[in-house]
Amino acid sequence: MSIIETITDVNNTFLSRRELTCNFAGLAGKLKSIEAVDMVSKEFKLDGKVVIPMRLRTQVGKSLITGTFYVYDDEGLAKKHINPTIFSRLDKSKAKIAEAESAAKEAEAAEAPAEEASPAEETPAEVKADDTPAEESKKEEKTE
Repeated sequence: MSIIETITDVNNTFLSRRELTCNFAGLAGKLKSIEAVDMVSKEFKLDGKVVIPMRLRTQVGKSLITGTFYVYDDEGLAKKHINPTIFSRLDKSKAKIAEAESAAKEAEAAEAPAEEASPAEETPAEVKADDTPAEESKKEEKTE
């Protein structure tokens, strides 16, 4: 059972775009616009096309979200038709996702040197072992 239910699928030839309206069942309060775009592009096999979320609306008293998406073949045409603030919001959310991924990679990289630091901790133990014979020779000098 799919959680995406298609309400309307209109091919708007005048504006050279496809207009999709879908219901997302059980995702009220949990669905973000970027995730919705990924789900719609996978469901309708829209690889290589520009999918823009225009509206995500939660139904009152239900755990149902109704989303409206515009699908363009050309990004330049989409930028001519759609308000630039929508694109700036999408860019901000994509930047946050990219930052989160880079932070996760940095955290993994930080863990790897921590594992390498454990052999470095062993080297002072060897130095301590070298210090003990020197102390023994000092004790021998004192006894003589």
